[in-house]
Amino acid sequence: MKKYFVIGNPINHSLSPKLHNYWLKENNINATYDKIKLEENEIENFIFKIKNQEINGCNVTVPFKKIVIPFLDKLSPEAERTQSVNTISFLNGNLIGHNTDIDGFEKALNQLNYKVKDKKILILGAGGVVPSIIFALDKMQASKITVSNRTNKKAEDLKFQFNKINTVSWGEVPDFDMIINATSLGLNNETIDLDTSNIGGGKLFYDVIYNPSETNFLKVGKKLGSQTENGKLMFIYQAFEAFRLWHEVEPNVNDELIRFLNHD
Repeated sequence: MKKYFVIGNPINHSLSPKLHNYWLKENNINATYDKIKLEENEIENFIFKIKNQEINGCNVTVPFKKIVIPFLDKLSPEAERTQSVNTISFLNGNLIGHNTDIDGFEKALNQLNYKVKDKKILILGAGGVVPSIIFALDKMQASKITVSNRTNKKAEDLKFQFNKINTVSWGEVPDFDMIINATSLGLNNETIDLDTSNIGGGKLFYDVIYNPSETNFLKVGKKLGSQTENGKLMFIYQAFEAFRLWHEVEPNVNDELIRFLNHD
């Protein structure tokens, strides 16, 4: 029986096992998928187990999306460009790092019928999934992408990868059409200190977090009369791409699946 995992720290909130095991069962694939919390010093040994096929593949979540890269043999063009890996596969003796977050984010926005072209985007956070989001927004022709992070240097460092982005200090809120929370603030019911006095309504508040399904950040957006969306669809579609890579099967994404994931 093949074995797949998602690694991260923290990992308790992850619905990846629930989703992948649903698809494995639905497609009669003899495999299991589980989550495992690792410390940074345990990563090399874990990845070696994929190399010798004790484990068949894994997903990678915060804070390890960049940390895993030195232990891999090859990167997909998207993973190379973003220096972010969320899926590891094994092919012809090589460990390959992929980035399926880009597709996941793009497909999620397409499902919402949200047109990014010529929109001004503000991203809160600069780690984990942010390079993937910038890559996708740039591909979708956003007119302006601004990043704000608690540690300003981390936001500035992203300019080496994406020289077209702007940065602002944490707490500063420039004009935007869409604001994305890509921090972990909200996983444990935290609030983000945002000055909402000049924001107005009619925006899109998007939270990468999907569990809990409505963070305080999204509650603020709703109060302001804006559209709100959590990261559930992005999560599903990045998993869809990972599943396809490993099993060469395109799993079903439908209302039944969404209902199944919502009953958590």
